[in-house]
Amino acid sequence: MNRNRLFLGAAAALIVLIAGFWIFDSVSGDTQPASGPMTAIPINAQPTSAPEPTTAPADPAPATPTETTPVATASPAPVAPTEAPTAPPAGVAPNQVIRYQIVADESKVSFRIAEDLRGQRIEAIGTTNQVAGEFAINPSDLTTAQIGVIRVNARTFATDSGNRDRAIRNFILNTDQYEFITFTPTAIEGLSGSGALNEPFTFTIRGDLTIRDITRPVAFEATVRAESAERLVGVATTTVKRSDYNLQIPSVPFVANVSDDVVLTIEFVALAAAP
Repeated sequence: MNRNRLFLGAAAALIVLIAGFWIFDSVSGDTQPASGPMTAIPINAQPTSAPEPTTAPADPAPATPTETTPVATASPAPVAPTEAPTAPPAGVAPNQVIRYQIVADESKVSFRIAEDLRGQRIEAIGTTNQVAGEFAINPSDLTTAQIGVIRVNARTFATDSGNRDRAIRNFILNTDQYEFITFTPTAIEGLSGSGALNEPFTFTIRGDLTIRDITRPVAFEATVRAESAERLVGVATTTVKRSDYNLQIPSVPFVANVSDDVVLTIEFVALAAAP
């Protein structure tokens, strides 16, 4: 009997030890760094008409600087303008399509999620500037606007806690295996008329958001403003459910009641690309 108890005790201790190593590796272990700088996937812009809808892979492969494969672009639903069209910005020819690329150093992607930390309700915020994407816009006819795939490097999200960062990368997002979060636009709603400098345009961008190996339809509410013909600034926000992407929170001391709602925000600066 004593020998059986000793054996069971040793087995239990071994299980606890293995579990401890697993928790350390999953929550506190090292993570892979970003594989390289972010690069926008090019759009095949159509100068005078909206593109035909196409279907993109749910989890596109990372782009490289020499990649030229076109991606799915937004297929906007035209909305009748309420005012007469205005002239395009100075220096822009009528019906000229301008291609813009997100500037990572001046942009930011963030997530916000509520949790109880040591008995206090807080909002955990993670940010990264490792985002890439491309737009194609004809300022004379905004209904033909195109938005390419937006990619975010999940390995680079940072919060105010190193332990939380490692848990996000190792356990929640599995960034060693799934480095990128992608948003593939499928439609733009509410964008029409002609562009004008320093006039904000508010519209909806619908598309497919892929986190790890799960893709779900989402809608970003966006506001974009042209500071000049060469520079766009904007912000786009949506709220997703953690459960929709099977994002499990590891059981760790002092953390409880993590919200299912996650607010995602992209604040970007985009500059006109060279022809």
